[in-house]
Amino acid sequence: MITLRAMREGDAEAMAGVYERAVRDIGARYYSAEQVVAWVGQGSRAERFRRKITDGRRGWVAVDQANRVTGFADLEADGHIDLVYVDPAVAGQGVATLMLDELENAARSTGITRLFVEASEPARRMFERRGYTVTARRDFEIGGVAIHNYAMERTL
Repeated sequence: MITLRAMREGDAEAMAGVYERAVRDIGARYYSAEQVVAWVGQGSRAERFRRKITDGRRGWVAVDQANRVTGFADLEADGHIDLVYVDPAVAGQGVATLMLDELENAARSTGITRLFVEASEPARRMFERRGYTVTARRDFEIGGVAIHNYAMERTL
C-alpha cells in the first residue's frame, strides 16, 4: 500500500534515486541516450533536491509499507508543478494519480486556480489524461544537448 506524506529534508537521497531511475528507465523510452544523460545532469542530485525541499514549496513523497520513497511531487505558490517522478518499479500503479490528487486538492484549498507544468514526453500523456492541455512545445538545450518538453496547464 502506498501512502503520502510531506517531503522532508532527509528524503533528498531517496528522491534523487527515484529521479535518476525514472529518467534512465522511463525517459529512455522517449529520449535518446545523450538526452537522458543531459537530463539526469551532473553533480549531486540529492543536494539539488535538498534545496528544493527547503525553499518554501509544498511537496509530497509517496512511500511504500517499508517507508521507501516511490515517488514525489511538488507545488510552488504560483501553481507551478516542478517535479512529478515515480520509481519505474511502481509506475502504472496509481502512484502519480495519488500524488496529483493530493497536489490539486492542496492547490484548491489555498486558492490556486491554475496549475502549470513543463512535462516530458511520458509525463505529457499522464497530464493530458488529467485534463491538462499543451500550450507549447518547448525546445531547448541542456549542456549543449537538444531536448524538448511541453508547457501544459489546467484550470481548477
